[in-house]
Amino acid sequence: MMRVAFLALMGLQLAASPGAGEERGSYEETGSYVVTGDAIMQPLVGGKGDPVRGAALIADRQRSLCTLCHSGPFPDAHLHGTLAPDLTGVGARLSEGQIRLRVVDMKRLVPNTIMPSYYRVADEQGRRVATVWRSKPILGGADIEDIVAYLTTLKG
Repeated sequence: MMRVAFLALMGLQLAASPGAGEERGSYEETGSYVVTGDAIMQPLVGGKGDPVRGAALIADRQRSLCTLCHSGPFPDAHLHGTLAPDLTGVGARLSEGQIRLRVVDMKRLVPNTIMPSYYRVADEQGRRVATVWRSKPILGGADIEDIVAYLTTLKG
């Protein structure tokens, strides 16, 4: 899956199964969504996410992997990556729908990006993907909505 390919690209290894403390929405099947321009206007699940959970997911270097590449107003600044844009103020630069599409499937906007598609199940043919991760997104819709809810609060 994309998570495995991304981690391999970064020279990291992925555990064979999700952790016991996984939260709601994790590793569920993907639902449908509609892309309008450069955005997904409607939430992936019924309603807005929780920005507190979103902040925790952003900082979680085991689940979301955001801070491996991005920097921003997150804990442990010395561990932030510099491969991707700083997310400080992203809520002022992009709409909620634009943020959602970028998390769901950045490859739709920038095909050669190293950012994984967190909600799209990738073609796994020819890739070594652990059984537990096959045909599953990196994050569930509820997790993505939590991340979107948090990122939209970052205005400055």
